[in-house]
Amino acid sequence: MSHHLDTPLAAQTGQLYLDDLYVFDGDRGTVIVMDVNSSVTKADIKPGFHHEARYEFKIHTNGSEMEELTYRVTFGEFDAQGGQDLALHALTGADARDDAATGTLLAEGRTGAEVTGEHVRIWAGRITDPFYIDLDQLATVNDAFKNGAKLDRNAWKPEKAKNSFAGTTVDSIVLEVSDEPMLGQGTQIGVWAATKLATDAGGWRQINRAGHPMMWPIFWPTDTDFSNPANTRHPCEDLRADGEEIAMAVARVVAPNGTAPDPQAYGWNVARALYPDMLSYQVGTPANYGFAARNGRTMADNAPEVMFSLVLNTGMTSGLTPDVTKEARADSFPYVVPAGR
Repeated sequence: MSHHLDTPLAAQTGQLYLDDLYVFDGDRGTVIVMDVNSSVTKADIKPGFHHEARYEFKIHTNGSEMEELTYRVTFGEFDAQGGQDLALHALTGADARDDAATGTLLAEGRTGAEVTGEHVRIWAGRITDPFYIDLDQLATVNDAFKNGAKLDRNAWKPEKAKNSFAGTTVDSIVLEVSDEPMLGQGTQIGVWAATKLATDAGGWRQINRAGHPMMWPIFWPTDTDFSNPANTRHPCEDLRADGEEIAMAVARVVAPNGTAPDPQAYGWNVARALYPDMLSYQVGTPANYGFAARNGRTMADNAPEVMFSLVLNTGMTSGLTPDVTKEARADSFPYVVPAGR
């Protein structure tokens, strides 16, 4: 589940670890963006995408438990020209959840260039990271969760906020899918992303997945080797497998802060809001990831502010506005800004 923090495992294989997922309305349809391989790992970073991995966008429609559409992106080896070949396949119906299925080839091309296919276009490459947060604020939230204690609002001041990820980069996959006939205007979809790696036995192992932002930093900040099974399971298992853990974690922190009359009930409300862990979006509508309602997520949305407010049940300002990363967003495809541009 999404993270940006530098950990030993992410430093070794950052290409496989998801940093962000965005879903919003674009010029020609619905845009889905997956970011991996944050430069917070500094000198350990490996360029490009893992050539033995699959990067998959999973789409559920109208509340379906299982995905009915998968867009699978694969890459060739990083070459002397500083790029990679890429291929985009679509898998529908039962094939969408079958690792053995090959799907239909929609487009082929190279990283760093717009690649078009029938009803889709895709771009992949290194970009300036549009994500923003002050990690000092995250530390105060982590302390409250760790100790089940009152939030120390004196430990961090919003007027001194700084973007801890200023100047960082990520590898990004931007997919734009025509609403008609692919998704359908007004359709309610649920979107999550996954990275998978081939096994020695010939199958595929899910390494990482992403839906809502900030899940790992808030709920499992000390799990630096990502051993929690949340990364490898399917979203349909989330509430049964992990709902109580999330609910109790939230209850333990809202109780001493006095922000909910019934901490246990509020904890379960949060668990049900976050699980299954995917972004919900109504096709063709303006996206907004907010405290009161979440409909997709744009790259300008203040996800940390929303998540902190949600899990603490009290308004939390981040001290930062979307302007801090406006140079990392573009109004037209691919909606991101290539690194160094």
